[in-house]
Amino acid sequence: MTTESTSATIPIDPKQKKRVALASAVGTSVEWYDYHVYSIASALVIGRLFFPEASPLAGTMAAFATFAIGFIARPLGGILAGHLGDRIGRKKVMVITLTMMGVATTLIGLLPTYAQIGAVAPVLLVVLRLLQGLSAGGEWGSAALMAVEHAPDGQRGRFGNYVQLGTPAGMFLANVVILGATFTLSESQFESWGWRVPFMLSALMVVLGFIIRSKVDESPVFKSLAHHSTLEQVPLWELLKTSKKRILLAVLSFLGNNACGYIFLAFLTSYGTATVGMSRNFMLDVLLVGCLTWFGSMIIFSRLSDRVGRLRVYLGGYVGLIVWAIPFFALFSTGNKFLMILSVVVLTFGLAATYGPQAALFAELFPARFRASGVSLSYAIGACLGGGFAPLIATAVFGASGTIYAVSAFMITFCLISIVGLVAMKGTPNSFSNDSFKL
Repeated sequence: MTTESTSATIPIDPKQKKRVALASAVGTSVEWYDYHVYSIASALVIGRLFFPEASPLAGTMAAFATFAIGFIARPLGGILAGHLGDRIGRKKVMVITLTMMGVATTLIGLLPTYAQIGAVAPVLLVVLRLLQGLSAGGEWGSAALMAVEHAPDGQRGRFGNYVQLGTPAGMFLANVVILGATFTLSESQFESWGWRVPFMLSALMVVLGFIIRSKVDESPVFKSLAHHSTLEQVPLWELLKTSKKRILLAVLSFLGNNACGYIFLAFLTSYGTATVGMSRNFMLDVLLVGCLTWFGSMIIFSRLSDRVGRLRVYLGGYVGLIVWAIPFFALFSTGNKFLMILSVVVLTFGLAATYGPQAALFAELFPARFRASGVSLSYAIGACLGGGFAPLIATAVFGASGTIYAVSAFMITFCLISIVGLVAMKGTPNSFSNDSFKL
């Protein structure tokens, strides 16, 4: 059916708004803790443990390739979770994806290495990365809609940001755990068994996230659709039939942020240790500082998007990333600790402006009856194309060109693509407006 209500008829318990915000933030933090533990481990040990016969550069690229494989699975995860989110509800999908991610991450921590079981080890690693990718592809859409669809009028940027905060929060936690392991263990101990601890801790955190998420109410928008019997039988078909342009524009708007974000999250650690010559612990410290400034500035930019509109905040953020792409590596490559931290801090402002308002931006693009499918698929494709291959491409272009500014050019290119998508989105009805949220 294509008839849809214009307002949610199910009242929202004010207490539920706070519970949903907490569930969105905590649950997504756990999901992204799991994902970022692998991204950090890719730069530190995965290449040597699972691809030992390759050269150091090739081993790092192989590790980043398995990192990319997780992103390849995301569109499928987005399709499956989006369909379920539109058919059985956003809440159930949030719980399913959280559990799936936790199981995959814990099993990675238990995997035998290449030295123990040979070529079977990287094969099993790829399988678990695919499972992580399926989970990550489905996690964001339902969590984002739970937050945005519970939001009061004029505060969707603020409420949607609780989901976005899970990325820097999860990474901060992952860095703290890994940094603690590297401080307390010798390098041989960390490489032998210490790297497994952050993965296995995921099991405890998933239990916490599961408990919190199970106590929240279903989205009032989904309740209204179910109450009026206006759920789509095949939401993906309706999405593709009516909203292909919106999917394309949403994907384009996300490419630049994801490309620059994973240069920061995954490539920078490898570059800082192998090329600039900084210690592993210092690089983890840099990431910790970046996560804090990213977290704080996202709160500001997401609320600003409720006041001045998503488009202005996004465009300002992308212009900032383009301007900073070359100075970023110029300062970082000096080896001066203060300048390296400064380069990352400024970068995170641009990342925050192009990520904080994203849940609200995507939700406002699609009608409720296939909204979960729309936001999940757009997010998953954008993450796959923009972020999944970013560390691999950055490593390859840096190795081939011999200059780190080739990576800057890569960042600038993807940001320009996103600006084109955002400008085209400006003319799309029911977008960038707090009064046009179609239920």
